[in-house]
Amino acid sequence: MTITHASNEEIIGRSEINDIEAILSVCNTDPNEVQHSVKGGGDTIFTWDYSLARPQLRKLYEKAKTGQWNGSTDLDWSTSVDIEKTITADQLLIGSGIDPSLYANTPLAKWNDKEWLEFGIESRRWTLSQFLHGEQGALVCTAKIVETVPWYDAKLYASTQVVDEARHVEVFARYLDEKMGGMYPVNAHLKMLLDDIIKDSRWDMTYLGMQIMIEGLALAAFGYLHELTGEPLLKKLLRYVMSDEARHVAFGVLSLKEAYEDMTDAEIKDRQEFAFEASIRMRDRFLQQEVWERMGVKPRDVVPITINDPTRKFFQQLLFAKIVPNCKKLGLLDRNDKWLRHRFEEMDVIQFEDHEDTGEEFTKFEIGAPLATVGE
Repeated sequence: MTITHASNEEIIGRSEINDIEAILSVCNTDPNEVQHSVKGGGDTIFTWDYSLARPQLRKLYEKAKTGQWNGSTDLDWSTSVDIEKTITADQLLIGSGIDPSLYANTPLAKWNDKEWLEFGIESRRWTLSQFLHGEQGALVCTAKIVETVPWYDAKLYASTQVVDEARHVEVFARYLDEKMGGMYPVNAHLKMLLDDIIKDSRWDMTYLGMQIMIEGLALAAFGYLHELTGEPLLKKLLRYVMSDEARHVAFGVLSLKEAYEDMTDAEIKDRQEFAFEASIRMRDRFLQQEVWERMGVKPRDVVPITINDPTRKFFQQLLFAKIVPNCKKLGLLDRNDKWLRHRFEEMDVIQFEDHEDTGEEFTKFEIGAPLATVGE
């Protein structure tokens, strides 16, 4: 039977993945919203079989029990953070993140060091804010996994992740409040993806959307910022969070590999399309249109430049260093005539396919273990 995939228009709402007008048309209708309600589907499943059926998940559960940390006592919140000094030092390493030759005919050409420093500070505040909102999404989604996954060992592990995610929300919110002076609202593209994950009634789609896609990208992004910044409190905070996140992604890989082995091509097609949609939504949110607006620059004047800027493009590609090999491990890349492989080729991220997947790699992220360079 021939499996027909939906078009880009049907999956992401546009035919071209770099359609700037379509990307910028997605925006928060109420940036001051405090509560957001989403009707989640899925049955709550009890299981009366308490036998040890999945040793790898039980191993992960044991690791999680000994890997707990306390954000209030293990991090030194008395650390003074000079955010201007921090961002200046970071910019000396990577510059502004935009090739100056590309914005000669834009409002950015008039910026001096003061504006670029302010942009760097706002960009850091925005980035950490989206980390925070994504962690709350993970908190909600993992609570849903406890309810909906039919496996006893998976319920046990997911319960430890709920605690992990609560801790992550706590420390990012506190850092933004005490050290960064506030936060940005949730990005509309991230919000849309979180809504889609919560609404889907299938337990494995919650895993795929959160554990593989959002957590996988977060693990790479945390690693990049951990390497970059010399700010000691943020560096230690990220290191602790990464030790948890690697287990979370491994949880998704180990669980879904078993589930997907028995799925039909038609069922896998739905998962491939969702993985592609999630990848595009996450890539789109890193265009930071809210930061440009706060800086008094129209996003339409600079986003066409930044989306093709070599420095930014490399960073966005790097964010998929965990997602692509994990999708390969799950068998999603090459099923149905290599459909997802072709989509990742279109996004120019397929080069990560042979990197180590997170199914076993999580032990390398434990506290005390030396971290490899991001992208290795």
